[in-house]
Amino acid sequence: MRKTILCLAAATALTGCSLIPNYERPAAPVDAAYPQGDAYPVATADGQALSAVELGWRDYFADPRLRRLIELALENNRDLRVAVLNMDAYRAQYRIQRADLFPDVGVAAAGTRQRVPADLSTTGQRLISSQYGISLGTTAWEIDLFGRLRSLSEAALEQYFASTEAQRSTHIALVASVANAYLTLRADQAQLTLTRETLGTYERTYNLTRRSYEEGIASRLDLRQSQTQVENARASLSRYTRLAAQDVNALTLLLGTGIPADLPEGLALDQKIVADVPAGMPSDLLQNRPDILAAEHRLKSANADIGAARAAFFPRITLTASAGTASRQLSGLFDAGSGTWLFSPQINLPIFTAGSLRASLDYARIQKDINVATYERTVQSAFREVADGLAARGTYTDQLQAQLRLVEASQDYFRLAEGRYRTGVDNYLTLLDAQRQLYAQQQVLIDSRLNQLTSEVNLYKALGGGWNDVSGAAGTPGEPNDAAGNRTSGMGNKGATPAS
Repeated sequence: MRKTILCLAAATALTGCSLIPNYERPAAPVDAAYPQGDAYPVATADGQALSAVELGWRDYFADPRLRRLIELALENNRDLRVAVLNMDAYRAQYRIQRADLFPDVGVAAAGTRQRVPADLSTTGQRLISSQYGISLGTTAWEIDLFGRLRSLSEAALEQYFASTEAQRSTHIALVASVANAYLTLRADQAQLTLTRETLGTYERTYNLTRRSYEEGIASRLDLRQSQTQVENARASLSRYTRLAAQDVNALTLLLGTGIPADLPEGLALDQKIVADVPAGMPSDLLQNRPDILAAEHRLKSANADIGAARAAFFPRITLTASAGTASRQLSGLFDAGSGTWLFSPQINLPIFTAGSLRASLDYARIQKDINVATYERTVQSAFREVADGLAARGTYTDQLQAQLRLVEASQDYFRLAEGRYRTGVDNYLTLLDAQRQLYAQQQVLIDSRLNQLTSEVNLYKALGGGWNDVSGAAGTPGEPNDAAGNRTSGMGNKGATPAS
């Protein structure tokens, strides 16, 4: 009889109703296509091009030194390690919550031996009694008729899925951060080399001007103007020396370890360091951006919390049951007729709670509205990041070509001005202006190349690229990596729940 009751209770718990509202994904609060105009490149159909999600970072970055640095960061970065541990913590929390759906079954063994004095005994004689027992049972197991526990379990599961996407987002951001830090270091090193070469030129000009001044050919004004250039270049040299050192420190922090001395040779900034990736459509972001997926999972979790808050208005049934054996003698525990059992159901119906249940339901609904707004804001931010990247792609090519022509013209201007000054045709002011312009335009060219490369890296990140290391690998959302960037099989598939 008791087995039948327990089976019926378990079946009722597993087939109970759910009060979770039907989930509907909010409409994307962005346009169906990316902006168009003079700043944006004309989209060309290329069926052979891999999307950012499909293109692994090893193929996206052509610089072998950068690829090695990314490997080190994925192995040692502490932020990524914390993200992985947070994911494991949410998985444990889900398993704890899910365990409430099932009864806690335990075995208890007890034994007592008691002496009662004669003056306290009902018989007037001293009594010594013994009792032993063994029981198997459950204590206060809630039968989930209205889905409260399943709603809480569903909410915890969605939080776990959100943490897997957060780990994936940290992974992608780390790849982009290492690339940008490396490119910044290379740009500052290029500025340092340029400044050092320019300082050498300025010093040679200053020495010539000083000799001319000592011979009475150049004026004191020419000498001080030349000296001004030298001191400005020395100040810039110190500045870029400092920036390069700070760039190394920033890169070291991202790597989580020291920069090895045996790194492969890197590419120059004017070489093809990154590959081209198509932008796709805004609807692709909803499936490719881990931050959007994480926001949606948190929204689903808040939706499940509403079901738990609704279920709290209905009766809560708990069951305590046990079965075992008891005897006055330890040797008689398993004798015939020594069996015991206990079946104690309890029902709790809320009648007056001073509005706390209604407030809890209102709070759950407000939390869902907050998560809807957060989801929409995340989608809008993602759309803006991609649009900014496309605007940069559509304009930096022309800007760099114009800047290259400007540097070439400035170099020719400097050569002409220097020759005319040496022959006495022009004054020193023309040569000074040519030197300053050439140095300034060379600096702008390096900065423009850096900005173009970092904008391409940020666009790759904004499109969801950087999760896979090999092109074409399945970047399944919710399938997290460990701290070293290795995919963990069967741990976070959305089609299955974590092992309990």
